[in-house]
Amino acid sequence: MKSEKITEAATSRRRRYDDACGTAHALDLIGDRWALLVMRELLLGPRRFAELRADLPGISANVLTQRLGELEAIGVVVRQRLPPPAAVQVYALTDWGAECEPILAVLGRWATRSPWHDPTLPLSAVSLLISFRTMFDPARAGDLRATIGFRIGAGSYRVAIAAGTLAAERGNVVGTDAVITAPAPAIAGVVYAGQPLAGLDIAGDAALVARFVTLFPLPAKVGVTVPAAAP
Repeated sequence: MKSEKITEAATSRRRRYDDACGTAHALDLIGDRWALLVMRELLLGPRRFAELRADLPGISANVLTQRLGELEAIGVVVRQRLPPPAAVQVYALTDWGAECEPILAVLGRWATRSPWHDPTLPLSAVSLLISFRTMFDPARAGDLRATIGFRIGAGSYRVAIAAGTLAAERGNVVGTDAVITAPAPAIAGVVYAGQPLAGLDIAGDAALVARFVTLFPLPAKVGVTVPAAAP
């Protein structure tokens, strides 16, 4: 009954724009606060409600429930039940929902040109891995072939580089060339803010890690006068 009420509310909610532009309709669909970040957190695969809540610490349980219900109602998110022994409910992006990744990548790259962007702020493990996909520079990688493992909190992830491409996914770190164990903000601080590698726990090829963190240059900042108070 509760999920039915959420779906009904999502499908009948008031449109905020009367505009035929596709961008306006996109905002009608996913323009509410937290919607895009919920979608981002599902880009590496299905997740439980508690996992989403933990990696979006600023969102309340009620708001997360509402956003998931709205995204499900418009066909962007689907609920699934994992097979035994897990047998738990998870949320996943539909095929259409997963098409948002290039949009998020372009938006994220555009926003990093802002003089107010601070790469040392908190971020989730999924956000970090998606940023690698977004900011990877094939020219810097050259002919590098390597696999880096990440242990971030309770999660394990793999980043594979070969032939000028990068793949980032959840996965076991066994067999990788190097393993980095650290919170996501600490890794982001090294990659995007020039913080020292000494802040990371590195097992395996440390020289490879030192090269890896240079493969994700941020675009140049836009030339604007920065007021005393950032937005």
